[in-house]
Amino acid sequence: MLTLKKSATLALAFLCATPSFAQETADDPAQDLDLGTPVNEAPSEPQPGQSYVAAVFDDWSLRCLKQEEGPDPCQLYQLLVDQDGNAVAEMSMFALPPGGRAAAGATIVAPLETLLTEQLTITVDGGEARTYAFTFCNVGGCVARVGFTQAEVDQFKLGNNAVVRLVPAGAPEEEVRLDVSLAGFTAALEATTGN
Repeated sequence: MLTLKKSATLALAFLCATPSFAQETADDPAQDLDLGTPVNEAPSEPQPGQSYVAAVFDDWSLRCLKQEEGPDPCQLYQLLVDQDGNAVAEMSMFALPPGGRAAAGATIVAPLETLLTEQLTITVDGGEARTYAFTFCNVGGCVARVGFTQAEVDQFKLGNNAVVRLVPAGAPEEEVRLDVSLAGFTAALEATTGN
């Protein structure tokens, strides 16, 4: 525990350690101090390797990764909240090159302690439910990497609302249903493909 004598000694040692140039600039003793940056100040341009939000389309954000050269790859993003407004999961979607079995892919990150054997279920406007397996879990959560056919992408484009269903491991008799707004989905997806 610091005594008054020890804290006075530490304060004196700090003052003695002040660089001599600080005493030479007596005109402005604060010239070498960091005055901080306002939190709400507009951020500078993203640097290579940094992600940024390029645009917002209603309930979807267009998140991109800054590249050193060439176009920045982008994905649609939506934070999924429960009925009380608590953030529960994240959904990122991206267009895939034409000609494959899947027209779009998605990464859905669910919370740790999700019952993985119950998988993840997605429905669009109350239509047919499809289940998807989780791929792995890490400190960020449990990840499902899923693909959507062109017909399923068209359902997203024409739909109003999708629902992601999860089951908590601690309460396997319950389920968590998360609404996914489809407002802005078509415009956001087209922005990723340039079509």
